[in-house]
Amino acid sequence: MQMRKVCIVIASRANYGRAKSVMQALKNDPDIELQLVVGASTLLDRFGKAVDVIKSDGFEPVRCINYIIEGESLLTQAKSTGLGIVELSSVFSDLNPDMIITIADRFETMSTSIAAVYMNIPLVHIQGGEVSGNIDDRVRHAITKMADYHFVCSDDARARVIKMGEREHTVFNYGCPAMDTLVDNDLTINNELMRDYIGVGSTELNWEGDYILMIQHPVTTSYGQGRYQVTQTLNALERFRDYQKIVLWPNVDAGSDNVSKGIRIFREQGQAHNFQFFKNFSPEIYARILNNAKCCVGNSSSFVREGSFLGVPSVLIGDRQDNREHGENIIFSDYTNENITRAIEQQLAHGRYSGSPIFGNGNAGVLIARQLKQLDLTQQKTIAY
Repeated sequence: MQMRKVCIVIASRANYGRAKSVMQALKNDPDIELQLVVGASTLLDRFGKAVDVIKSDGFEPVRCINYIIEGESLLTQAKSTGLGIVELSSVFSDLNPDMIITIADRFETMSTSIAAVYMNIPLVHIQGGEVSGNIDDRVRHAITKMADYHFVCSDDARARVIKMGEREHTVFNYGCPAMDTLVDNDLTINNELMRDYIGVGSTELNWEGDYILMIQHPVTTSYGQGRYQVTQTLNALERFRDYQKIVLWPNVDAGSDNVSKGIRIFREQGQAHNFQFFKNFSPEIYARILNNAKCCVGNSSSFVREGSFLGVPSVLIGDRQDNREHGENIIFSDYTNENITRAIEQQLAHGRYSGSPIFGNGNAGVLIARQLKQLDLTQQKTIAY
C-alpha cells in the first residue's frame, strides 16, 4: 500500500483539542505521512501560543504560517480569511497532500476549505452537520457542501448532513475526538499537578478548592456588544465570593478586543475578588479543569460537548450556542446580570449531572484514522438534489 499523505490544519487552540487524538492515531500509523500545518492564532502569544503545547506533545509542524490581521474586527476577520486562502494554497501546492482535514466552523476553517477545493484536493471535514447560533452555522454548512468526506459527531448531525444532499457512504459518525481526551486520561486535579500554571489574579488559586470556570467568546453577529456582555457575566460571578473563578481568555474572533477590554477593566477596577485569568491550557489540563469545576459559565462549545459528556453543570449565555444539541447539564441565560446569577445558583444547587454520550464514547481518533486509510479518493463528489 502506498503511503497516504494526510494534511491537517490546526488554526486555533480549539482546533487542537478537537483533533489531537486523530493526529496521534495518524502519527502512529506507518502507512500515513502526517503533514501538520499550524497557523493563525495558534502562533500568537496573546491567545496562549498553542503551537508550544502542540510541539511539547511531540507533534512537529511541517509549516507554521501567520495570517491573522490585527484588530479583531469584522473587517480584519474577513481579510484574515482571504489571507489564509492565499497562504494555505501555497502550502498545499508545496506539500501535495492526498487529502486535507479541516475542523468545525471557524473562519480559519473556511480558508482551509476554499484553498483545498479550488486545488482539487479531497477535503475531510470533522464536526459538520451541527446547529448553533452566530455566523458559525453558515460557515459550518458551507464547508459541508465543499467537503468530500464528513466525520460528524452525533446521529443528528449525520442525518442533517445527508439531508443536505451528501452521499450516505461519505458520512461517518464515530463521535467527537475531543471525548477521547476525557476517556484516555486521569481527570483528577491537585495543587502539585498545577504548580506551573500561574494566572493573573490578586489571590493564590487553590485547585483543590471549589471553583467556577468561565469562558466567554465574542459573538460575531452582535459585534460591538462584547464588553457589555462579558461585564454582565463577570459581575454575576463576582457575587459568588465563596467560589474561586477561573477565566480563560477569549478567542480571536471579531470583537475579541471588546471582550478582552471588558475583562481588563473589571480586573483593574479591583472587582476581581478570587479571580484568576489564563490564556490557554493543554487539552489534557483543560479536561481536568473542566471536569472538576462546580459550574461552567459563558458560551464555549466545550461546555456543550465535553461538559455534557462529563455532566458538568453549565450556564450558556447568549445565542452563540443556540439550538446546539446538548445534554441535561445545560441551562441557558440571556446577558443580564440577574438572570446569569440565578442560573448559576440553580446549577450550583443541582450539582453534577449524569454524563451524556451524545458526542461519542471516546474512541473517535483511532476510528477516524482507520477510515481515512480506506477512503476511495478517486471518486468525484456528487450532490443529491
